[in-house]
Amino acid sequence: MITTVPHGPVLELRLSRPPVNALSPELIAELRRRVEAAPGEGARALVLSGLPGMFSAGLDVPLLLTLDRAAMAEMWRDFYALLRTLAFSPIPVLAAITGHAPAGGAVLALFCDWRVMAQGEWKIGLNEVQVGLILPPVIFQAFKRQVGPREAARAVRGLLFSPVEAERIGLVEELIVPEQVIERAVAWCQEIVSLPQQAMLSTREQSRADLCGLFSQGVEREVGEVAEVWWSPEVQTALRGFVERLGKKR
Repeated sequence: MITTVPHGPVLELRLSRPPVNALSPELIAELRRRVEAAPGEGARALVLSGLPGMFSAGLDVPLLLTLDRAAMAEMWRDFYALLRTLAFSPIPVLAAITGHAPAGGAVLALFCDWRVMAQGEWKIGLNEVQVGLILPPVIFQAFKRQVGPREAARAVRGLLFSPVEAERIGLVEELIVPEQVIERAVAWCQEIVSLPQQAMLSTREQSRADLCGLFSQGVEREVGEVAEVWWSPEVQTALRGFVERLGKKR
C-alpha cells in the first residue's frame, strides 16, 4: 500500500492503493508507522506522494460502512494518531499532491510542512459536508491555520478547489507540471536539509507549535464524539447515498 523511494537523505512515501488511494484502516496504520520510523532509519525529510492524477480520495467510505462500532472507533483513533504523527514529525514532511485530493487527501496535506500540487484539472478541498460527514474540529482548525478565517468559512459548503484556486487561497504553496511534482518536492526537501540543522529545526518547531497545539487538550473526547456522530441516522443516510452515487459513476 506504500512504496518507499529513497532520494539520498530524503525518503518518499508513495501511497500505492489503487485505484484512488482511499484511506483504509490498514493504510492509515501503515502510513503512521512509516512516518514514525523514517527518522530512525536515517531520513532527514519525507515526501508524501500519490499515484499519477490521484494523491488520495480520502477515507474509504464503502469499506468503512462495513465496520462495526468498535472497528470504527479504532479507525478514528488511528486517523487522529496519524495526523498527530505528521504534525509532530521531527523532520520536515512535504506533500507532493500528484492529482485529486478531496476530503482525507487534503487533510493529510494540511498536516505537512509544505504542499506542491500538480497543475491540471484536479480538485482539492474539504468536501466532507457534501458527503454527510461533520468536519472534526482539529481538522477545521488546521484548515483555518492554512487559509485564514475568511476562506475557512467556506468549509460550510464543502467546496472543492482547482489547483489555481487552491494556490490563491493558500491551501497549497506551489503548482508545477504533473511530471515534475515529485522532483520538485524532493528538491524542496534537499534545500531544507542543506540548511544548518539546529537553526532550521528550531525555527520549524516554533512555526508549527500552533499546529501541534491542536492535539494538546480535549482530543480524546473529540475523537469519541466524531466516532459517535458517524452512527447518526442522518450521517449514515448521507454516506450510503454517496456510496450509491459513487457506484453509478463506476
